[in-house]
Amino acid sequence: MKNWLLAARPKTLPAAIVPVWSGCVLAWKLQGSWNPWLAFCTLAAALCIQIATNFFNDAIDARKGADTEKRIGPRRVTASGLIPRRTVLIAATFFLGLAAIFGMILFRKAGWPVIWIGLPSLYFAYGYTGGPLPLAYKGLGELFVVIFFGLVAVGGTVLIQTGEWRNEAMLLGLQIGLLSAVLISINNLRDREEDSGTGKMTLAVRLGERGARVLVWLEVKIAAFAGLLWLKYQLPWLVLAAIPLWTLGMYLLFRVFNDPIGHAMNRLLALAGLMLLLFAACFHAAASLN
Repeated sequence: MKNWLLAARPKTLPAAIVPVWSGCVLAWKLQGSWNPWLAFCTLAAALCIQIATNFFNDAIDARKGADTEKRIGPRRVTASGLIPRRTVLIAATFFLGLAAIFGMILFRKAGWPVIWIGLPSLYFAYGYTGGPLPLAYKGLGELFVVIFFGLVAVGGTVLIQTGEWRNEAMLLGLQIGLLSAVLISINNLRDREEDSGTGKMTLAVRLGERGARVLVWLEVKIAAFAGLLWLKYQLPWLVLAAIPLWTLGMYLLFRVFNDPIGHAMNRLLALAGLMLLLFAACFHAAASLN
């Protein structure tokens, strides 16, 4: 069980939880109600896709030799021999199947938009590291996260709850997508030396160490300043959701620019996950103010 929990990478799961949580809060704010059953199905599907992505990543990176003895991040179960690669791939496929089951429940409520959102999401759980265009190996990981764990996840959640694709959801999705991308960027900064030696051309490898640190700065800053756009939608209290970005976020950026590459980056990943959760909590609190 410990090995499977390690493979599921629980520190990354806020990236699946926060879009659904915040999307349901926004839907409630916009229409005055929300559907708990649909929220549960959406969250379950998102978590299953996230776990499947992590399992595929573990198995495929091991096959491609991307996880080596130089690794300073958490141990990968396939590369270290804790679980056979075939078993990890079967588990990943199982979680994709669970996600599809929950997706069919959502399809009965929201119709074809769930299919257009769900099918690419299911594919890229594998295509993030596998297939003919593995996004993580082409420097497209951050863009993938902004689109699928931000715009699509939040927009889809609001669509399922309200029956509409709302511009407000795109703003919230941009903020959450950028904050989720911080997790990927710090992870890639930590693994830059290893990835460069195995042909995994992440943005951190392409931009260099200094550029990779600046990328994290941009993601946090753009997410923070984008919050001012809530004024455009006559939802001024939602600007307060950015408080964790101007507090914990500034401390995180200080550490990103000053900590050496090494095991300290693992603590920064935990801080980035906490910042994402605090953003969602502050968004929820701000939405309740009026």
